Amino acid sequence: MNTILYCRANLLEELEQIRELQLQNSSSQFSTEEKTKEGFVTVQHTVCLLEKMNNACKHIIAKDHTKVIGFALVMLPSFKAEIPALQPLFTRIEQLVAREAKYVVMGQICISKDYRKQGVFRALYLFYREQLHGEFDVLITEVATLNQRSLQAHQAIGFKIIATYLEHDLEWNIIQWNWK
Repeated sequence: MNTILYCRANLLEELEQIRELQLQNSSSQFSTEEKTKEGFVTVQHTVCLLEKMNNACKHIIAKDHTKVIGFALVMLPSFKAEIPALQPLFTRIEQLVAREAKYVVMGQICISKDYRKQGVFRALYLFYREQLHGEFDVLITEVATLNQRSLQAHQAIGFKIIATYLEHDLEWNIIQWNWK
């Protein structure tokens, strides 16, 4: 049985492993059938950007010994200009969330294929909330409607859909988990 440690990212090696997991689970790697079955990630970050984000607020990772087997990226609103693909999300969030609410964006979550269906997804999010609920009122992210595996998993944790929109022929759901 695997012993999984949930912690904050501290090493460059961990950020490099996050990047590798992103590449392995990129939507461009899978057929439509595989995307539906396995889920996928849409955005790939450079190690440099992952490091900048981590320096501002450390990412949440799951490790099996020294191997990163899952991650949940922490993206502060101050990074909204860093990833052009996410700018529409931040614009919509600013329209949806009360001005006084302190929010953080879950930049992406991904679990290594060998560790899925073992509770890692839920444990990553519970650790995320444990670590950040004192600083933030709400956690927001978006999930493509096509990515039903991810959408259902998020709703099981407690996320609620607050908006749906169409962009480049793909429907997206903005979801939030209220920590208050």
